[in-house]
Amino acid sequence: SWILDEACDACARLLHDGLIDADDFSLCVNISPRQFRQNDFVQRVLRSLDDHRLAHQILKLEITEGIVIQNLEDTINKMRELKRYGVSFAMDDFGTGYSSLTYLKRLPVDALKIDQTFVRDATDDPNDAEIVRAIVAMARSLDLAVIAEGVELTEQLAFLERLGCHLYQGYLHSRPLPFEQFRQMLLEAPAGD
Repeated sequence: SWILDEACDACARLLHDGLIDADDFSLCVNISPRQFRQNDFVQRVLRSLDDHRLAHQILKLEITEGIVIQNLEDTINKMRELKRYGVSFAMDDFGTGYSSLTYLKRLPVDALKIDQTFVRDATDDPNDAEIVRAIVAMARSLDLAVIAEGVELTEQLAFLERLGCHLYQGYLHSRPLPFEQFRQMLLEAPAGD
């Protein structure tokens, strides 16, 4: 809950300062299975957004299969309730779980995040390249956004872009930054970036 509150507070400050656009920014927060299991999880998420006066649509919660396998029906119900309020979901570390496809067809997710273990060697390993291709194709056919994790090299980004995966995270763009350094990076970014 503290992490969610801190993330919402930081996002609200960036919005207030005009450094991000609410229509073009996603606040992505990883959720632990333990947190998701809390009976008042939905209320806590909504309270954090409301306390910081954030539009619910700005928040994307990242979940893993660890959350899903504990109680599928409870997970689906909580996700659907939050989606009714505008919150979106990404399936984090996609491709590493033992039954991702089984859950994927039932879960109301909006995006798949390709695990970095596949992205890392996709330009050198034909098997990893094929897995990435399949995930991107599957996401597109299911009308889901697809985000590549762990992009560190321009060759990886070029490969992903050829496949139609234009969203990524990783050291190629930036290492994780403390809030003030992130704020400074936004201040120095050319208009439109």
